[in-house]
Amino acid sequence: MRLEIPFGFEFRRTVTSGIISAKNRTIKIEEENKSSYMTDLIQTDATINPGNSGGPLIYPNGDVLGINTVKISSAEGIGFAVPMNIIKPIIESFKNTGNFEESTIGIYAYDKEVIPYLNASSNVSFEKGIYVAQITKNGPADNTELKEGDIITNIDNTPLNTMNDLRQYIYTKKPNDEVTLKVTRGKINKEIKIVLGKK
Repeated sequence: MRLEIPFGFEFRRTVTSGIISAKNRTIKIEEENKSSYMTDLIQTDATINPGNSGGPLIYPNGDVLGINTVKISSAEGIGFAVPMNIIKPIIESFKNTGNFEESTIGIYAYDKEVIPYLNASSNVSFEKGIYVAQITKNGPADNTELKEGDIITNIDNTPLNTMNDLRQYIYTKKPNDEVTLKVTRGKINKEIKIVLGKK
């Protein structure tokens, strides 16, 4: 794997090797005294420096595997890229319309792999779906039947097992589109309709 680094005009066309250590990595992000998680990332040792995130992680034949996004500040050679299947709907939107409006359900949700890191949810266990940890106040899901602690298993009959599954689908939709969620709440299964908002 290789990485082209957009690190200013002086160092244009710089390329570094980028060995893939793992897929589906989860990392914790601390911003403004708040914690969040980035999930389903590609781990690489390609060089990532402040200001040059956004460069492509590419195969030797030039195909793009992902977009380099973040690195661990406490160690060298551990960076992470967002998989290309998440980026494709955004590119297609710009290509077809010249614009991209990010839709949102208005929730913070986690893959099952992240659950052990969440103290408040340490007793949660599920095989399929994503866990709704928080519903954004005044967001699209607020004042609907969706509740914190629900497990979303499908959106418009598309199975969800990772946050990337959700993002990939939501990025194909527009604000004000309606989606149908299949939700598990204990032994109860529900279908909940939500009108997407603009993020």
